[in-house]
Amino acid sequence: MTRTLVVVGHGMVGHRLVESLRHRDEADTWRIVVLGEEPRPAYDRVALSSYLDGKSAEDLSLTGQDLVDDPMVELRPGTSVSDVDTEARAVSLAGGESLSYDALVLATGSTPFVPPVPGHRLPGTFVYRTLEDLDAIRDAATEGADGVVIGGGLLGLEAANALRLLGMRPHVVEMAPRLMPLQVDEGGGQVLRKLVEELGLTVHAGAATRSVDGEEHVTGVTLDDGTVIDTDLVVFSAGVRPRDELAETAGVARGERGGFLVDEACRTGVDRVWAIGECAAVDGRCYGLVAPGYAMAEGVADQLLELGEGTFPGADLSTKLKLLGVDVASFGDAHGTAEGALEVVYANNAAGTYAKLVLSDDARVLLGGVLVGDAGAYSVLRPLVGRELPAAPEQLLLPAGSGADPGALPDDAAVCSCNNVTKGQITSAIVERGLTGVAEVKSCTRAGTSCGSCVPMLGTLLSECGVATSKALCEHFGQSRAELFEIVRATGAGSFSELIAKHGSGRGCDICKPAVASILASLGNGHILDGEQAGLQDTNDRFLANIQRNGTYSVVPRVPGGEITPDKLIVLGEVAKEFGLYTKITGGQRIDLFGARVEQLPQIWTRLVDAGFESGHAYGKALRTVKSCVGDDWCRYGVQDSVSMAIRLELRYRGLRSPHKLKSAVSGCARECAEARGKDFGVIATDEGWNLYVGGNGGFSPRHAELLAADLDDERLIQLIDRFLMFYVRTADRLQRTSAWVESLEGGLEHLKDVVVEDSLGIAAELEGAMQRHVETYSDEWAGVLSDPGKLSRFVSFVNAPEAPDPTIRFISERGQIRPGPVGLPMPSINPRTEEVHS
Repeated sequence: MTRTLVVVGHGMVGHRLVESLRHRDEADTWRIVVLGEEPRPAYDRVALSSYLDGKSAEDLSLTGQDLVDDPMVELRPGTSVSDVDTEARAVSLAGGESLSYDALVLATGSTPFVPPVPGHRLPGTFVYRTLEDLDAIRDAATEGADGVVIGGGLLGLEAANALRLLGMRPHVVEMAPRLMPLQVDEGGGQVLRKLVEELGLTVHAGAATRSVDGEEHVTGVTLDDGTVIDTDLVVFSAGVRPRDELAETAGVARGERGGFLVDEACRTGVDRVWAIGECAAVDGRCYGLVAPGYAMAEGVADQLLELGEGTFPGADLSTKLKLLGVDVASFGDAHGTAEGALEVVYANNAAGTYAKLVLSDDARVLLGGVLVGDAGAYSVLRPLVGRELPAAPEQLLLPAGSGADPGALPDDAAVCSCNNVTKGQITSAIVERGLTGVAEVKSCTRAGTSCGSCVPMLGTLLSECGVATSKALCEHFGQSRAELFEIVRATGAGSFSELIAKHGSGRGCDICKPAVASILASLGNGHILDGEQAGLQDTNDRFLANIQRNGTYSVVPRVPGGEITPDKLIVLGEVAKEFGLYTKITGGQRIDLFGARVEQLPQIWTRLVDAGFESGHAYGKALRTVKSCVGDDWCRYGVQDSVSMAIRLELRYRGLRSPHKLKSAVSGCARECAEARGKDFGVIATDEGWNLYVGGNGGFSPRHAELLAADLDDERLIQLIDRFLMFYVRTADRLQRTSAWVESLEGGLEHLKDVVVEDSLGIAAELEGAMQRHVETYSDEWAGVLSDPGKLSRFVSFVNAPEAPDPTIRFISERGQIRPGPVGLPMPSINPRTEEVHS
């Protein structure tokens, strides 16, 4: 007989309960009604910041179509519960409806804590919890203005990163003497603070908020030491409180610090009522991490299906995070509170890394640890907590955990703490089911499907099980991109057809064609629109412009180092006005012109080339920009001429085709106004010369660049950048950013230093020569198009009307897409920001 389960709350933990129950309930014994207060079904709240970095609500959604279509599941978002009658076993909804249940699970989560300081409810104050909160923050943010985050814990730094992504200058106010006080110790906090301040955050540690100032709207924040921060936007991220409002009506006891009081099986004191996740006080304690919540959900699912006692096994509070591109991890007894605990610390302030192991009093058993700046060893160290060390502590603390052997992990060690998956379960699945890739392991075992910190270990375990993962570029080439690069370089193959005939099979695809096109361009094989190469290119490269969401293209001329003359600015304005283009100054110190139709591109570029502009390669996998601050010419803090160096680097590497786009920056002092450590290669001035950082980037997976070499003179700096870039171009995989490439190198940054700085492979002269050939043979791609009638013939909107613009055609905006409209209508004007059409 089918029974009804009502789940109050559809966050990540409530969703896991529904998923687990449906996955195992083969007899359909439970009909599930899910009541979610938010207007949308469950989404990945752990990845909330990525919503402001380009991901959509759909990208973050955890609810697949299979669950939506499941007849045994009724999802009701935007629904609040006002009352619970446990005697009648019914819940009352805010709209007056009543639902009966056979079992009730409370998964109401938590709510942000807002300190009751004066002004905490003023317009301009926000919390950081839901997608709606982020929408409100985005609408209120002012690019270039100061924003204040109150709270310097995990969520506080995420909120600060959100403001940073919105172009604001974040201030973080934390009462404790260091950031993330629950996760890191004093030494780790010092390194963390240094790293985030280099990214543009201002940290006020050991400071309390006296008041949020303003009358009708926020105007500032006053700290207890009298410091006043002028701002019109404040985000409270000072912790959370369990949502336990239903405790009174349900007759459920609360924990001493809030939350529904439950036993080790997550049962409340009321029959047939459970609580899981952040709202559950297990034996009086609430857990604010998703992994313990998942364990609770699985346990309750066991009980509902009568598959076991479903006892909560306790919580692994270990965390591995990437905040503002900075790795932070803590595990076990991170603060060394155990009696007799010993600490082994490795700190490298120059590289911005800190690592600490906490050991038993005999230095044999690992109790916990802290990692900041480089958390590569986390996946091996965390499962070893409570076990004897497989190697000397100092070996385990080497960069990227190079002294830690994954083979030393016992089978019962939990590799994925989020989903409680052990090494033995993973290796058994690999062997017994013939798994051949990380994606298959994730799908089969659920390991790596939550926070993702254990994903590198999954690849290691595949190798340990004797599985050779394929490096084939695609089905047409069995070689990797790096191997194809060497084949082209060694054989002199000059076309895709020649390469696939001798070293591949079939006719090629959308993966291998652009990859080979990039390789040929990297080796100086002529203009990318010459002959056969034109047909290999991605959409953007075919027209040397970025296609936009409405079908038009953007025009991005190069502005080396951000330095531009008034005459050139005037030309850009005239062109934008003449062609009705929307103009936008980008974060890379360039001016984008949006809204050009295909047939207009040559006309626009003729004007720009005549004025001295050239392609900015915004459309290609190539160097985009070298950003700069104003340097010692103007800034009172500058110690080197960052503008001249940025211009020199951008002109040297312009047009360099690579596996992925490249961005760079040069900062004239350690204040880092050009944000060099968020770039693929970044340069920061010192009193002695330049520091070179590599392997950083923003985007969906931000990474802090790492120091490759310090105090370099101009020529040595350029020499090392030449080597770094050409080594990357030769050896990286298709569409692999420098950040992922550095992490994938065996030996990581240390190996890169050996090759690039010390020339351990003896290829430095060859790499420098390859770069010099690129510099000597560079030519502007748009200038090449304008001088070639054959290439110009590609730029038509309608093949049967090549002469453009056709006076009988009018363009209108329909749902954001520009398309031809009826003849005789007046040409509409289009607001490029809102895409509204005004006739």
